[in-house]
Amino acid sequence: MNEPKRFSMVKPTIHTAFRIDFDWWKNHDNNWRIYMLSCLCPVHQAMFENNPSEVWLDWIDPQTAEVKMLDGMQHMLITHCAKQPDFINANTSTVDAVFRLLLAHENKPMTLIEIGQKINRPPETLLRTLTGSQVYKGIRATNT
Repeated sequence: MNEPKRFSMVKPTIHTAFRIDFDWWKNHDNNWRIYMLSCLCPVHQAMFENNPSEVWLDWIDPQTAEVKMLDGMQHMLITHCAKQPDFINANTSTVDAVFRLLLAHENKPMTLIEIGQKINRPPETLLRTLTGSQVYKGIRATNT
């Protein structure tokens, strides 16, 4: 039986770590696969465009050794496409840059200070953007 997610009453700060909550994203955005497809490098875009069905992989968490099911497109994004030098550029919007940076760091939690340094955006701006009433692309504080 799944326990309901508990929400923290602690207000996030620029020191709070954020990550992509893929479960939230998949449950709240019917176009998540289309967006993820647009993030793939050209080689993998072609591969997944020709095979639109979901492919699930057994993935072993390197820190916990727990075996988890992982979407094949998500795996390709994290392990290959996000490592390409043009994955984030000066024209990438703030929310997209945060999303892509988290992918490039294998969705390991990062503080807004760390994120801001990497994408050249003020952490205070990131805090206002990511802690409003709307959740963007599943990017959430790790305490929620």
